[in-house]
Amino acid sequence: MATTYEDGRPKHSVTGQNEKLVIAASSLGTVFEWYDFYLYGLLATYISAQFFSGVNETTGFIFALAAFAAGFAVRPFGAIVFGRIGDMVGRKNTFLVTMGIMGLSTFAVGVLPNYASIGVAAPVILLVLRLAQGLALGGEYGGAATYVAEHAPEGKRGLYTSWIQTTATFGLFAALLVVIGFRFALGEEAFAAWGWRLPFLISILLLGVSMWIRLQLNESPVFQKMKDEGTTSKAPLTEAFGKWGNLRWVIIALLGAVMGQAVVWYAGQFYALFFLEKTLRVDGATANILIAIALALATPFFVFFGWLSDKIGRKPIILGGCALAAMTYFPLFGALTNAANPALAAAQASAPVTIVAHGEECSFQFDPVGKNKFDKSSCDVAKTFMAKTGVSYDNVEAAPGTPAVVRIGTASFTAPSAATLAGADKTAAIATYQDQLKAGLVAAGYPAKADTAKINKVAVVAILWALAMLVTMVYGPIAAMLVELFPSRIRYTSMSLPYHIGNGWFGGFLPTTAFAMVAATGNIYYGLWYPVVIAAATVVIGLLFLPETFRRNIDD
Repeated sequence: MATTYEDGRPKHSVTGQNEKLVIAASSLGTVFEWYDFYLYGLLATYISAQFFSGVNETTGFIFALAAFAAGFAVRPFGAIVFGRIGDMVGRKNTFLVTMGIMGLSTFAVGVLPNYASIGVAAPVILLVLRLAQGLALGGEYGGAATYVAEHAPEGKRGLYTSWIQTTATFGLFAALLVVIGFRFALGEEAFAAWGWRLPFLISILLLGVSMWIRLQLNESPVFQKMKDEGTTSKAPLTEAFGKWGNLRWVIIALLGAVMGQAVVWYAGQFYALFFLEKTLRVDGATANILIAIALALATPFFVFFGWLSDKIGRKPIILGGCALAAMTYFPLFGALTNAANPALAAAQASAPVTIVAHGEECSFQFDPVGKNKFDKSSCDVAKTFMAKTGVSYDNVEAAPGTPAVVRIGTASFTAPSAATLAGADKTAAIATYQDQLKAGLVAAGYPAKADTAKINKVAVVAILWALAMLVTMVYGPIAAMLVELFPSRIRYTSMSLPYHIGNGWFGGFLPTTAFAMVAATGNIYYGLWYPVVIAAATVVIGLLFLPETFRRNIDD
């Protein structure tokens, strides 16, 4: 069978078993890497208790999310390091290295002693492992996407690379199934104590399988041709980012496509899960099952939108998904509250909570060093308690020096003047006040947690499916578009950086930023402004500057 076109260009596609091997090997290996990476996000609550137990509960959870985000923070650096290697040495060997780093780092989390055992060294080592994972993932995606695209026949790059796009969701889905399985098998108490380590430990088996699969692959035909002809880049970083002609497209790709895709992805999959558990108080096992069902129903649409982008273009699908997300997030998350915790929704409607306080006397409810007890003013006493409950509240300005008042419906609860109290008297006054607020919330119908029997599970799955569908729109065609934007000799480097800045920074920091925004304002929906504004900005920039790429020749 001929391996070149009449003009001498290599044929990208291979037939039969080889074609399936290219997609399967690239996709399965990436699934396992995403499984490793997402375990941390799914188990953030347990990791908070194990490794950040030296700080208050709200700060500890935000710390856990911040450590989760740290893995995303270094992804652009991984993209630069491994992208350069991939453009100089080859696609295949580069993502073998990234896989090894990812798998070993994940296994190490499973054996890491907790805060009670080794103190502050535990979260420090955890952070180092997350950084190693982030570096590895920064080099993985660009290699897999480039490898598959360079094998794809003309007119099918969107379809072929869409399988790579399913890997993040399959990885999350696999992690969900493993976590759910261990939780049910061990029980919640044992899982919280030590069982949470098991999903990390079994990753060493996945690493072995992944490495074996990847070793079956040959180098991509486009790179092999460049290598044979001696035309590979000798300085891919300089060519990619030191020349305005290419750097311009890197910036446009980031601002006009990837940053919006990233926030839609992380809002639809991760923030939705955290919102169910931490804000709506749905128990973790139920939340995991519901989102797993929604993801299973939505995942085929990654391939559908990848296929569709081969027919009508990448740009309208990606920007359309961003526009729909910006318009629908607030109503969708509001509907999620009604469906997942109807008692909470009813209480918020019949007995809204308001904190009346002088703004300058209120602290930002996040402590980066874990030492602030937020008990120096009456406002802090009131807001600290409300932050722990997750109950949404509005802020009303009061005159300076006025004690903070929490209004729950028509009932009012004046916070103790913490500045005039000290020692045991302050502790007792705050405890008494918190008991009063708890009783007030119960009397107003605010539930301590969602009643599983009253969750409208069909509606919750439908809403989560709608959020996941937006993810499939923006994410299905993105790999093909990024591959097509850049020349083959610097493709790995050029496409990896905007992808990982967008997904590592704009997307990866979304849960942390959104929850910090909620803690600061008291409005449980306020964090949605983060993805809404970024998605809307992407639509505008993309419409103005992003080119359509789906008919481009990628051999050059």
